[in-house]
Amino acid sequence: MNPIVYWLMRAILQPAFHLYFRLSRIGREHIPATGPVILASNHRSFLDPFVIGTCARRPIYYVAKRELFEYHPVLSWLLSALGAFPVDRGAGDAEMFATARAILERGDAVLMFPEGTRTRPGALGRPKRGVGRLALETGAPVVPVAVYGSEAVRKGWIFRPHKVRIRIGRALTFPRVESASPQLAAAVTDRIWPNVMLQWEWLGGLPPLRRAAVIGAGSWGTSVAVMLARAGLEVELGTRTHEQAERIEASGVNDRLPGVPLPAGITARRAEDLELSRHDLVCLAVPASALPDVVAAHGCAIAPRSGVLVMTQGRVGQFGTLPSAYVSERVPAWAVGTLAGPADAHAALARRAPLALAAPNPAFASQVGDALAAAGHAIVTPTTAGARGIGSKPGAEARAA
Repeated sequence: MNPIVYWLMRAILQPAFHLYFRLSRIGREHIPATGPVILASNHRSFLDPFVIGTCARRPIYYVAKRELFEYHPVLSWLLSALGAFPVDRGAGDAEMFATARAILERGDAVLMFPEGTRTRPGALGRPKRGVGRLALETGAPVVPVAVYGSEAVRKGWIFRPHKVRIRIGRALTFPRVESASPQLAAAVTDRIWPNVMLQWEWLGGLPPLRRAAVIGAGSWGTSVAVMLARAGLEVELGTRTHEQAERIEASGVNDRLPGVPLPAGITARRAEDLELSRHDLVCLAVPASALPDVVAAHGCAIAPRSGVLVMTQGRVGQFGTLPSAYVSERVPAWAVGTLAGPADAHAALARRAPLALAAPNPAFASQVGDALAAAGHAIVTPTTAGARGIGSKPGAEARAA
């Protein structure tokens, strides 16, 4: 790092960030003033290292993708002068780890982005285990950091005024080991990342899907419940009657989807007994003729923070309205999307055909797509215009996509 270049750039950028981005920094006292420290942050924009750098009165070194250093000699010199060092993304970069260890051993600060790349839109991405390995092999405390709003600053080459907020949590410490195994490094990363997510959600960031309700215990609704449970969500399957729910709970199988044992994460309940305000995602898997009654009975119970996934065939009765439009006009959900797949629910569960996911809101599409991809399903995303055409037959929509 070149101290003259570093502090000169900071003297220019920090007032600009405060004026143009209305920069808010919460928890700066959690960054140690001296000694080695690892800052672990989410990554939404190339501006993230610079806005995070204004949170401490000490230089912060950070990891940047190697391609930036190969783009132009002047850019490479400037990045190095500002404390950046390269990493080969997607590979175990021994040189990067050696550099980071050397920086920490001399008592400086290193900023890492465990996601490995910029993630936008939607919830946070999945972290790589490198930050856990570095924490274990150096013994340096790890400070969780969340940046919110930086992804909205730039559109092409135009920088727009938009509020950027940073929240910093308390430092985490781990015992030092000589050589961290991949399993141990992953376990430590799994302890660090929820603390980053905590800061992110406090700032208003979109949380990952944790709880889902599926109203409609037919073959398609049950198959989607199984997919979401395979992705690690707690799922409540809403049935028409108490007897049907008790039968599913007792046998562990829905006779509407024979031969498919339900994962332990699925609980069957009568739809009227579901507490929909507790769910991050509500799926409507009912026929078009039943959709008005279902929306009338449950629409007001859906929380504004919840997303709704419509899986209804055809158009809505006498209105001739697409199911997505019908639900959007009557449910206070923050986003509405659609999911379509092969006509045979068994084929969908066996991953023999992709699922078509469409939503006008890209953050919601990313959130649901990540969950289904975590369950091993291939996802195709039609255009936003196609997303508004929710309501066509699932098999037909998937084939069209």
